[in-house]
Order: sequence, then C-alpha cells, then structure tokens
Amino acid sequence: MKLKSLKNCKILVTPTSFAKYNRSLAEELENAVKGVVYNTSGKPLSEEELIPLICDVDGYIAGLDEINANVICAAKELKIIARYGTGVDKVDLKAAKEHGIYVTNTPGANSVSVAELTIGLAIAAARNILEGNNSTKKGGWPRLSGITLADKTFGIIGLGSIGKEVAKRLKAFNSNIIAYDILYDEAFLKEYNIEPVSLDELFSRSDFISLHIPVSADTMDFINSDNLARVKKGAILINTARGELIDEDALYESLICKHLSCAAIDTFKSEPSAAGNKLINLPQVIITPHMGAATDNASNEMTRISIDECLAVLKGKKPNYAVIEP
Repeated sequence: MKLKSLKNCKILVTPTSFAKYNRSLAEELENAVKGVVYNTSGKPLSEEELIPLICDVDGYIAGLDEINANVICAAKELKIIARYGTGVDKVDLKAAKEHGIYVTNTPGANSVSVAELTIGLAIAAARNILEGNNSTKKGGWPRLSGITLADKTFGIIGLGSIGKEVAKRLKAFNSNIIAYDILYDEAFLKEYNIEPVSLDELFSRSDFISLHIPVSADTMDFINSDNLARVKKGAILINTARGELIDEDALYESLICKHLSCAAIDTFKSEPSAAGNKLINLPQVIITPHMGAATDNASNEMTRISIDECLAVLKGKKPNYAVIEP
C-alpha cells in the first residue's frame, strides 16, 4: 500500500451526525489532513452520488451509503472505509478486499443508545403511549389498558453487544429474559439470569421479541411468514437492528390478522423514508426513523473511533477494528 503524508490526504465524511455534538472532533480531523469533504445532503448517498466524491479521496468515513463494487472501483486512492457504526451490510466487502482497502467499524459505540431505544419502544408499545398522547391532545381522555414488562417473557434474538445492554436494563424491570444466539457468553447468562433457548422456543414463549442480529445471507427476511406463525399470539415485535431482517409483507399480514399485537420498527428495507410502506398506516405499529444511534454519546464515540481508525491506516498502522484487511 503506497502511503502519502497525512497533510496530503483527503477524506470523505458522509454520516449526517458526524461530530454533531462535539465539533472539536471534526476540527481534529480537519487539522490532521489536507482536506475533508462532507456530505451536505442530509441523507445516505447513492452510488451515483458517491462516485464523483470518492474518486480522489484517501480515506472514507462512511454512513449508510450504497458502497457497492462500482463505487469501490472508482476510488483509485482509497485506503480505508471506516464505517461510522457497526453494520457493514451496505459495503461490498469482497470488492474492498480485492482492491486492498481496509473496512472497519465502531463496535460497541452505539450499543447503549440502541438498547435504550429498544426499551423505550417496548414500553411505548406495551402501554399504548402514542395512542394516549395523540388522543388526549385532540381533546379525548381514553381509558387505555396495557401490559407491564414485569413478569413478562422478553426474547432477545442476538446476544451481542446491543443485546447484552438490552438484557442489563430488562433486569431492572423484573422481566423473564430468554435469548437465542449462535454462541453464548456463559458468564453473562448466569450474571443476568438469562435462559438460552432454541429459536422455536423463543418464538413460542416470548411476550416481547427484539432483534439484535446483523444482516447476512442467512438472516435476510429472518422474520418471515413461517417464523411469525410460530410466534406466541399477542406478542410485540421490536426491530432496532436492520430492516432487511423482516419480510415486511409477512409482518403486515401478521398484524392485520392480530396474531402479533404490535410492532415497533426503527429500520426499514427502503430508507431514508418509510413513505409508501403500508406498515405506517397501521395504528398498532410504532415507526421511528432509524434513530437508534442518534444520541450525543453514540455520535461522539462513533466519531472518535472512525477518525482514529481512518488516520491509523493512513499513517501505515493497523486499525483496531478491522472487518476486512487487504
């Protein structure tokens, strides 16, 4: 890998919340390199938007952009794609490796923030908070009923960094926590009294089901008509992971027939807008705009780690959180 002085390097930064809460972090980057190009669109960038921006940059701090093989081929000087966040499903990893480009992420940086939103969505769904708010503001005084998290079975699919933070918080609510994963941290299971179960058992027992797994060929449409048929009637589904995990047509049908009682969704297959998605018309669906990591702490940590990873590679060092190495 041919390196140049940092002062001759140019970096593309596309996450819309980059250094939003701490401008000094951006200034640190700007002072270290020749130039920084920012995404001013307010949204993730498409292939067509990325190609003219990426052709002469040495480093790329990336949001949820469409980083496909065509984009990577156009990036003649690129040494690193530093993902601002954990998911790398928008990056063509094979193409990056073939072109000698590091791909890194920021593991754990947004775990607490996403976990907090997960708990917030669970409570909002369980207690009909949105309906109560909207009706009362219109002059109503509805007699709404709900369910508690206490003594309910909360199923966590994916007990990684975010799933663990969800479990930690659920312990204070006296929920019965069960979890499904490929590998388990036995010490963590014991500390938080979590029961590892099969996927079938999690679906059939859970009053709440929360998704915390990455998108891959194996997990695409993970929540589909077959799996939804196995879910306990009246359960609440929460997704603060990735929209690609859910077959949205199957979810719609499950909600319409009242098999699932409610869904709280922070991510969709088609973003950055949910306009036209038929789920938004259902009153038993809570919609948020992929805001799980949109907090001060998460933004600051993702900004700091992505800068450190980017500058390390441009200095000829190995990054700490490489997903792909050239």
